[in-house]
Amino acid sequence: MSGNFFALTSRMKYITRWGLMRNSRPENIAEHSLEVAIITHLLCELRNRRFGGNIDVSKAVLTAVYHDVPEIITGDLPTPVKYYGPEIKSAYRRVEQAAKDRLMDSVPEDLREAYAPLFDENGDPEISKIVKAADKLSALIKCIEERRSGNTDFAEAERSTLEAIKNLGLKEADVFIEEFLPAYSLTLDEQTKQEGF
Repeated sequence: MSGNFFALTSRMKYITRWGLMRNSRPENIAEHSLEVAIITHLLCELRNRRFGGNIDVSKAVLTAVYHDVPEIITGDLPTPVKYYGPEIKSAYRRVEQAAKDRLMDSVPEDLREAYAPLFDENGDPEISKIVKAADKLSALIKCIEERRSGNTDFAEAERSTLEAIKNLGLKEADVFIEEFLPAYSLTLDEQTKQEGF
């Protein structure tokens, strides 16, 4: 019986994102995945409460928690490289699938049924779309934080990420941008003052 999966997932904190960019503060996939899970939770609640949806919130949040786990093996391949062309995109999908297969082999056999759906790209398409939106919203937040720190290297990434989110056509993501994103440009003092702390 294998049990390496859990030790492997703890290594998420060592995988740095945004490798081609100058960062004012490095970000790893563990902290990114937590933020994606929090945003996924919000997007699901918006879908279910405001837009009459019926998303399985728990499944969506767990999918978000594990969405970048294959990068423990593959590393965080920069987006311009990952999507450079159809051949590279296809090759990366094969590498990512091989990483998922290796990770699943490291889960004890009696638990695989519980973990396998979290790595299934062909699972619930609505959950996949929400997690993708949350992933992009997290990237957008990173761009805003970098801009606020005086780092202009993220300006184009911010513009293109915002455009990509809008192109998803998810009402929940639009609500996030309108209602919640502006607070990410505020200082802590400004945020707490608005909330009456």
